Amino acid sequence: MLVFVIVSLFAGVKCQVDLANFFGECQKTEETFDDCVKDGLNSLRAYFKTGLPDYSIAPFDPFFAAEVPQKRSGPFFNYKLILRNVTESGWTSSQINKFRTDFNKNFIEFTQFFPDKKLSGLYEIEGTFFGNKITNQGSWNLNLLDYVQTMTVTRKPRRDANGQIIPNPPLKVQVNVQSCNKLELHIGHLAGGRTIVENMLDWVINNAWQPGFVVLRPLINDLVGTAFTEILNKNFQNFPFEKVFPN
Repeated sequence: MLVFVIVSLFAGVKCQVDLANFFGECQKTEETFDDCVKDGLNSLRAYFKTGLPDYSIAPFDPFFAAEVPQKRSGPFFNYKLILRNVTESGWTSSQINKFRTDFNKNFIEFTQFFPDKKLSGLYEIEGTFFGNKITNQGSWNLNLLDYVQTMTVTRKPRRDANGQIIPNPPLKVQVNVQSCNKLELHIGHLAGGRTIVENMLDWVINNAWQPGFVVLRPLINDLVGTAFTEILNKNFQNFPFEKVFPN
């Protein structure tokens, strides 16, 4: 993939989008570099749905993840949750408000605002809550309105058994939810298909979600972090950054 991209750039092939037009003024040695990259990324939001085929970047709004597992334990609960066929959308309407790089530590960090982030899929859960065993499965969907998250992306150098540096090590993403103005969560088969009970629980969840958001926050962090780790490694593992950014 890297060879294809480099050949295309040097062969004079007219690209759908020339990323140098968005980032060509971003000088790594200048204090304005972070703001320049932030503005460039925000200008490219329309292409989140279409991708950039000439750079081998696939569309990722909406994004699909086959499986997102999570395990949690505490004084009153212990559970294993698997989310399947997860779809996540809302990236195109998002806005990056802060962007920070640290080349010495090989990481970038940015804070992003989503007017409306939507997630949906299937779930399987088994565990113990307050001494009661629970096993359940069904569908779910989650809307996060006026939602803000901070994402940290790192790429630590790795060496093989002979001490040689491994080229293009994988990227790792960590997500930290900052705030959410409103949450809408609907969980199917929450009470074994008993409609009246499930409607009541649905009402409770969506009208008293703020205390429960403390419990949901780690799940959202894992869900979005897993999704974006896959997005970045799929599209940017071998991306020719040196051809887009000068110096």
